[in-house]
Amino acid sequence: QVQLVESGGGLVQAGGSLKLSCAASVTIFSINNMGWYRQAPGKQRELVAQIIGGGRTNYADSVKGRFTISRDNAKNMIFLQMNSLKPEDTGVYYCNGLYRGSSYSGQGTQVTVSS
Repeated sequence: QVQLVESGGGLVQAGGSLKLSCAASVTIFSINNMGWYRQAPGKQRELVAQIIGGGRTNYADSVKGRFTISRDNAKNMIFLQMNSLKPEDTGVYYCNGLYRGSSYSGQGTQVTVSS
C-alpha cells in the first residue's frame, strides 16, 4: 500500500495563491498518473491536474493558466501551485495516484476561497 498525505490548504481571498503539497510513502517513480482532484460541496470529485506518461501534464479547463502541477522526485512529493484563486476553486483537494494497479488518495486538504 501507499500513503499520500496532503498539506497546504487554507483560507484565501479571491485572487490569492496557495501551494498544496502531497508526500508519498513510497518512491513516486512507482506511482502512475499522480495528480490532484477536488470535491466541492454537493458536487462530484473532479480532476484538477495530473502528471501522466512521459512527464506530460493534464489540467482541467477551469484551472489552465492558473494552476501548475510539479514533482520533486528526491522528496517523493508532488505540488499544486494555485494562483489567481476564485471562489469556485473552493473544495477539498485530494492527492491521487495509481500504485500496483490500485488507486490511492490522501485524506484531503480544505481550500476555501472567499469573494
